[in-house]
Amino acid sequence: MTVAEVHDDAVACLWMGGEGDLFRETLPLTALEPAEIENSDDEEDDEEEDQDDEDEDHDEDEKASRKKRKAA
Repeated sequence: MTVAEVHDDAVACLWMGGEGDLFRETLPLTALEPAEIENSDDEEDDEEEDQDDEDEDHDEDEKASRKKRKAA
């Protein structure tokens, strides 16, 4: 569930149902409870993996560029 808008006494929320249907409803603040988000080591690992993937993509682009120059 994603909070789209916050008003004085209600919150507009979006979420995707089990069959892929998108829902948007305005819910009273009393229906929701705040979630505490902790930064875990997993999130840091994901960021490092994303950076590694970008580096690999860049390396592959350089190799393809060199092959094109050699062929020409």
